[in-house]
Amino acid sequence: MAFVGGGPVVEELDAKFWRLTEPLTYRGAVETFTVPAGFRTDFASVPRALVWLIPRYGDYTRAAILHDYLCRTGEVGPADADGLFRRSLREAGVSVPRRWMMWAAVRLGSRLRGASVGAVLVWLLVAVPTLIFLAVPVLVVTAALLVFWLVELVFWAAGRMTGRTSTPPPDAQMKTA
Repeated sequence: MAFVGGGPVVEELDAKFWRLTEPLTYRGAVETFTVPAGFRTDFASVPRALVWLIPRYGDYTRAAILHDYLCRTGEVGPADADGLFRRSLREAGVSVPRRWMMWAAVRLGSRLRGASVGAVLVWLLVAVPTLIFLAVPVLVVTAALLVFWLVELVFWAAGRMTGRTSTPPPDAQMKTA
């Protein structure tokens, strides 16, 4: 139960979309799914603000292409497509936290299509652990960037006050060369 062959063979269409130039085959427990050559994909559909955490491609690229294909063709239902996505992520060796975030995102997207407000609220209760997990790295990275900016500002200001940021006279440049 896994993908057959190596990584996907694709050609770039534009800054966001790619096209398979060779078929991509996944052997499941019972069925085999083949994404045909010519299929257009954006790899993992990750919101731009989260690309630093989950890039659009990686170990999970083939799973994302398969999921896109299954969702667009309706070959299986949304829940089955999402389940195959999660299984293929595990088989690709994607870490548990990343696998959970990716699966929760696609499952939420599937559930939101035509869902009632009550169903969405119940699903959000399941997705809260993912949001908490995501909040920790966002806060850490933001705090680190703020500290870095402040340290850089202090050193820049100190350099300006001591005159270390001005260009040395032409004589000094020739002596060091």
